[in-house]
Amino acid sequence: MSDVLLKLQKVFNSTFDAQNFPITMNTGPDDIEGWDSLGHVTLASNIEQEFHVNLDVDELMEMENVGSIVRILEGKLGG
Repeated sequence: MSDVLLKLQKVFNSTFDAQNFPITMNTGPDDIEGWDSLGHVTLASNIEQEFHVNLDVDELMEMENVGSIVRILEGKLGG
């Protein structure tokens, strides 16, 4: 598991109280209770704080599953 994915697991745990639900690259909104439009905004904010990045509107719209989030973050972090 990549460092980004491990760190992202912590963000998901705190955002959605999902400690018992391990995320994978294929995990999407249908898999996690609370990952609706408001949850998406909260998730994005928590990601920005944890990874010290700023996400633009296009990136927010691209965040369709964990894999796309990891890809976006790796691009921003130079990974």
